[in-house]
Formats: sequence, C-alpha cells, structure tokens
Amino acid sequence: MAQRAGQKRKVVEVPRPEPEESEDELVDGELDGALVDDGDSEEELSDDESGDDLDEGDIEEEIELDSDEIPSSEDEEDVRQQLQDLKTGNGKSTPLQKLMRSDTAKDVSVITPGTDVKLLHDDPGEESNYTITTDANGNERYVYGEIDPGYDTDDSDAPVTTNTIGDIPLSYYDAYPHIGYDINGRRISRPAKGEALDSLLDSIDLPKGWTGLTDPATGKPLQLTREELDVLKKLTRNEVPGDGYDPYPDMVEYFTGKGMEEVMPLSAAPEPKRRFVPSMHEHKRVMKMVKAIKEGRIKPYRAPTEEDKEREEAEADFATYDVWANEQPQPDHPMNVPAPKLPPPGYEESYHPPPEYLPDSQEKQAWGEQDEEDRDRDFLPRDHAALRKVPGYEKLIKEKFERCLDLYLAPRVRRSKLNIDPESLLPKLPDPAELKPFPTTCATVCKGHEGRVRTLAFDPSGKFVASGGDDGTVRVWDPLTGRQCWRIKLSASEPINVVSWRPGTDVFILAACCGENVYFMVPQGSIISPEAEVASQEVLDSGFGHAASNAAKTAAGQDKPSSSSWSRPSAALQERGVLVTLTLRSTPKTLSWHRRGDYFTTVSPSTAATSTAIAIHTLSKHQTQHPFKRLKGLAQTACFHPSKPLFFVATRQRVRVYDLQQQKLEKELQPGARWISGISLHPLGSNLLVSSYDKRLLWHDLDLGAMPYKTLRYHSKAIRSVQFHATLPLFVDGSDDGTLQVFHGKVVGDSLENATVVPLKVLRGHRVVRELGVLDVAWHPREAWAVSAGADGSVRVWT
Repeated sequence: MAQRAGQKRKVVEVPRPEPEESEDELVDGELDGALVDDGDSEEELSDDESGDDLDEGDIEEEIELDSDEIPSSEDEEDVRQQLQDLKTGNGKSTPLQKLMRSDTAKDVSVITPGTDVKLLHDDPGEESNYTITTDANGNERYVYGEIDPGYDTDDSDAPVTTNTIGDIPLSYYDAYPHIGYDINGRRISRPAKGEALDSLLDSIDLPKGWTGLTDPATGKPLQLTREELDVLKKLTRNEVPGDGYDPYPDMVEYFTGKGMEEVMPLSAAPEPKRRFVPSMHEHKRVMKMVKAIKEGRIKPYRAPTEEDKEREEAEADFATYDVWANEQPQPDHPMNVPAPKLPPPGYEESYHPPPEYLPDSQEKQAWGEQDEEDRDRDFLPRDHAALRKVPGYEKLIKEKFERCLDLYLAPRVRRSKLNIDPESLLPKLPDPAELKPFPTTCATVCKGHEGRVRTLAFDPSGKFVASGGDDGTVRVWDPLTGRQCWRIKLSASEPINVVSWRPGTDVFILAACCGENVYFMVPQGSIISPEAEVASQEVLDSGFGHAASNAAKTAAGQDKPSSSSWSRPSAALQERGVLVTLTLRSTPKTLSWHRRGDYFTTVSPSTAATSTAIAIHTLSKHQTQHPFKRLKGLAQTACFHPSKPLFFVATRQRVRVYDLQQQKLEKELQPGARWISGISLHPLGSNLLVSSYDKRLLWHDLDLGAMPYKTLRYHSKAIRSVQFHATLPLFVDGSDDGTLQVFHGKVVGDSLENATVVPLKVLRGHRVVRELGVLDVAWHPREAWAVSAGADGSVRVWT
C-alpha cells in the first residue's frame, strides 16, 4: 500500500550479508551500470520534489519508501549522513569506495566541471555514450544513452527486446497507469484503449505492417515484417512455409541390409513366455513344500470339524440349490412352424346328427367293404337319443397315437428349399436351331470299296468325292447320287493312304499316296472337260523339262543324288490317266497342298532318318526339298498357313510353327496330348484344331499362348481326323466309336474376342469294325455337307 506524506515506515532490522569481494569485476573494469543506477534514483527524487524544499526527514522518508532494501539499525545513521552529504555538497564527504564497497570507484566530490576525467573505457577516437546534465541539487549528472547490442558478443544477433520488465505478466500492473520501466527507470505508459484508440485510428492511416493484433508482452499493436506475413499466408494456404524445404525427402533405410543398422527396437513389447527361465531357488522352495505335504507336516486342506459335518448333513437333508441357476435364455426361432391343429368337428361327429348325415344300409355295406386307406373317414355317424347313452369310443387309443405321431413328425423349422435351375449352371449357349445350316442326316451312302476306306477328299468344285482304301483303289463318287464315276487300281498289296485334289478350278489333278509312291492323275471320262484335261496334262508335264535342264550337280560336276525321283508310270497307268509318279524312300502318310497349288508337303513317320521325314515338293519343277536337318520327335502331319509363309509341323506331343522366309522357329504349341493324330488350320490362320488318340480334341488360339484355349472330351475312343470348313463356322471330327460330332466354331478377326465353340450334332451311321470307326472326314468347299470314310467300307455324305 502507498504511504501517506510525512508518515514514516517502521524500520525492521534485517541482518545484511557480508559483502563478497569478487575479482571478476576488476577484470574488465566496466562500472557504468552501477553509476547509472545511483543517478537514476537521485533523478527520481529530483523529479518529484525540489532539493531546496526537502529536509533531512523528508529525504529519509523518500529513501525508505523507494528503496528495495530495508537498512539495519547499525547502518541507518551512516546511510542518512551519506545521503545528506550528497545533497548539500558540504561537510565531510564519505569516500565512494566505502559507499560502493569497491576499491575501483572514484570520489565524485573532487570532480568539477573543469576537471578532466578519463573514463575507464574512453578512447580518443570513440564518441562518448553519455551526456552531462545538472541534477536538482546543482551537481553534475551523467546520463547514458541506450545500450547498443551490436558489440562482439554472443547476443549480437539477438532480437530487439521491446519489453523491459522481463517475464512478468502484465496483470501485475492492472492497478497502475504504467506497465513497467525502461532502461533509464522511466515509467512505460499503458497503450491507449477504447475511444482514444478508435479516434486515433480514424484520424491517421493504417501504419505499414498493421495486423490488428496486440502483443501480449507489451500491450502494443503487433508489427509484422513482410517475411512473417508471407509465412502466415503460406500457412493458411497449406503450403511449405520455408524456402528450400523438401516435403518429400528420400526415404532413409533404417534397417539392416539397406544402408544402416537398426539401433532402436521396433517395439517395446514384453519378453515372450518362451524366454522365461524358472528360478532355481523357487524350485527348491516348492520341492520343500511338496516334501512336507507328502510327510504330513503340511496339510493341503483343513480337516473338517464336528460343526462342518453337522452342516453338511443338514444341507444333504434339505436341498437349497437353485434349479434354474444355469438356465440359458433361448430366443424364439424366427422360422418356427407351429404344430398342425385338428380341424373342428362337423355335424357327422355329433351324438345326435341330422337325418341327412346318417348312412343307410347300402352306404354302411359299401363302407365296410372298403379298405381303411380308401375310406374318406374312420367312423360312421350314429344317432343317440341322449348324451348319457353314448358308448365308449373303441378307436380312441389309435387316434391319440396317430395324433402324437403327427406331432412328432411335424417340422418345427421352416426350411427354404434350394431351388436351382440346372440349366442356369450350364454356360449360356445359343440354340442350335439358330446356328443352321449344319449336317444332320445321312443323304448318300457310297459302297464299293473292299475293306476299310482310309481317306477321302472333295474336289475344289464340290462336284465329286475321291476316296482310297485298303483294296489299293482310288474311286471318284458323285455325292448327290452315290454313283461311282471313275475307278483305278494302283496296287494289289499296298493301301491308299492319302487322296488329295490340287487347289484351283482351272485344272483337275488328283494326288494319291500308295506305298512309297505318290501318283498324280487326271480322271478320265465324262467327269472332266477336254480343256481342263489338256491344262492338267500341261501342268504335270512341265516339270520334266525343267528338271532336265536344271539338274542338281555336285562340286565334281556329277549328278547330285536325291532322296526322291520323278518319273513316268507304266503305259497301262498312263492310259488310265496316271501321268507322273513321285517315288520316295519311305511311305508317306499325309499330303497337304499349298494354297497356290504348286507346292505340297508329305510326311513319312516310318522313315529311318528323321531329316527325310518331312519333304516339300514343287510340282512345276519336279523338285524335292527336306527343310529339316534334324527333327525333334516323330513327325505325324504337316500343313501350310493359308496366307502367311508359315509351316506347321506336328509331332507326337508338340506342334511347331516355322517361318519359311526367315527359316527359324516361330512358335511351339503344347497341346498336352499323348499322341497327336491330325491337325486342321482355320481359314483365317489364327486358330488350330488338334485331334489325338487319347479321345481329346484341342482348340489352340495362336494369339493366346502355347496352351490350348479349349479341350473337348465328347468321344469315348480315339479321334482319327478333324477338319475346319472352308467358308462356314463349322468343324467336324471322326472317332473310332463310329460317330461324327459337328461343332459350331465362330472365329472373328478381332483378337480381343475369343472364339465361340458350340456342340451341334452327333452323327451316327458307321459300324465299328475291329475297334475302328470313322477314319477320315472332309467338308464340301461351299455347302454345309460333310463326308466321312469308315472302317466298314462305306463313304457317307451328311447334309
């Protein structure tokens, strides 16, 4: 509380600690701060009252009010005397060394305005940081300026502190008009608030850096720099506040093996139980207890007393346990089905029914003659005059038993029946009626071969069918009537393995493989026009002139030996139309033409050398080439790509695709069959059908990969042959079970759409002879007609 004027504060004696002399003050010799503090205290006194009006008592009172220290009773007189001497300047002066308790202080009484005083840190080249003024007593007073923190210290980069009161809350100054003191001891006035501040802001423009915020340390408006404002803007926009900051630094691998070794554990989980090691001392204590229990020194339970026995007997006489203690609530099943109820009784069950419900004698006789299962009711209505005259019911026990049996067998839970349509489990396939036309019936049967018919083929015009069999004959049939148009016998002991027509309608050439020979013939008779016969003979004869003028020579100039020979057949065969004979060293089993009709390939699986198993022949030059020096596997069949220079070779378990121009392996297919029997390439060249002796038909999409796209298992025995239709989306296969199966196989040019395979029809008609059924199949070039060759010696045309 503030003291009244003229009222003295009670002096309390407080022991003052002995001053400690420190040598650190003499090292630098800076005493400016101590001198400024004394001057400031004196200036505060001079500002309040003039020195002429103060007496000794007033000075003592002011010192007591403003001093932070309470002087002791011993030093009170000395302090008063020193202050009086400083005020008047007369009398005996007290040495300043005694006042400041320091030997380095100067006696200010000997300093006059004319006396040259050199400060401890005065240098001629430096300006003084103080000004000399006159205090209220007329004495000189040194007023020092603000301290510049720019000297070479650690605080040179410290921010300018505008708050000089330190870490003191401003709430301590709520009762005062000021909020602290500056470095010179002057009061810092509180900033204007309320109407004064509003009027001031209205009268002047907003200063630069004004934010409307107040600094809690000084109470003044908060001034922000341009850099701080930019940081605030970036924070409000969720941007990086500092320049050069990388929000996505490279990841630092903290684990062993990726740059650094792990130092800290990944988790602070407690040790697992498997690492627990039992204490040996606890084990010994437990064993002692067990030994004591065995010896009887420690009893594991307390022996029952007489009171315990009486209580047990009383509890045994009267049961005090709760019967429903362990009862668990069971919710009602939502699918509960109530038991069936009996129908209410009718008039016929009454003891006195109406006359129309009573049966006559004929109805009673008819009811008695019926079986119990056939009766509509188990009793006959009878009439009684009174209820007391009703006798006992003889079938009561039986009816109650049947009622209990009905309740026992009645379902208690409603079960939802699993209604699944079997058709929904199958894939959605189009209706076969929508995929017509396809062959459904046998239109023509061609009979004449003695023994099995091994091979057949439609001519390019679709008018005739050629076939070959075990009797060594080649026959040409009319598919519409089944009439034999032409026949020739090539061998009496060797069967005809292959018959094939040369592509193109300009010529009429038929090739047949019999034994080790390939015969090229032009059928005679009315089946061929004279122009076509002449053109066919010219194509076959042109090769002899080319072979004679371009004979292959060795380096020594001799004729190069060849594995095949082109020659004229016997005169008898030439008269029948056989014009050229190609003789190979092995028996060819398959023959396939190139789309241009000048090249064809033969495959001889039974050859001794695998390099000569596959041969490519040129009809116009009478040349034979063996493209493989060494072939992996036993060759089965081969064919040409319909539009690309690709050559397909099928061995027992693999199908390899070779590029004839670049002379390299293009692709290898893995059908997964044990033994491949035949292949057929789609007219677009993007899909391949593979038939096998292990009863499987494999569809390969050449764009999907090496594995088959679909595997069809519909036959019970080996599949001998398979064939794509040239123009329609159909294919057919023949099996040893005596059936042909027709499929719809739609292939589009878009590689993103898979092929569609739909079974259409199973054609039956061939007999199985010695476990052999259908040996070969072929398609009409334009119509949806199929032709098949059977082991029963017949050729059937299906339309």
